[in-house]
Amino acid sequence: MVKKIVIAIISVFVLWSILDFVIHGVLLSEAYNATAELWRPMEEMKMGLMRIVVLISSIIFVLIYVLFFKEKNIKTALIYGILFGTAAGTSMGHGSYAVMPIPYNMAFTWFLGTVIQAALGGLITGLITRDKS
Repeated sequence: MVKKIVIAIISVFVLWSILDFVIHGVLLSEAYNATAELWRPMEEMKMGLMRIVVLISSIIFVLIYVLFFKEKNIKTALIYGILFGTAAGTSMGHGSYAVMPIPYNMAFTWFLGTVIQAALGGLITGLITRDKS
């Protein structure tokens, strides 16, 4: 099972890194440019730290599923991912919107992107760690 856990963590990390690029680097690039005063200049961004954050999040996401869910199947993992993503996305998107002067489309994209990322992370985790019996 350790090998499956490591593969799941790496897979979720790679998936989330790609989706982060699509969401933040492509879909929201105009919104970030329009609100540039809220963010560090690109040359001051801590991208190494962001990679560590995504890695730690991937580790915790997979470990919560593996350690605390008795039934390890695709359906359970997908539901876990959707619930996890909805909780994290609500906080990230709408919680940030409540206290920051960001456009609502940015907040909603953060929310929806987080739900999609976690749902797909759950799907991958479920496919990799599922019980074969």
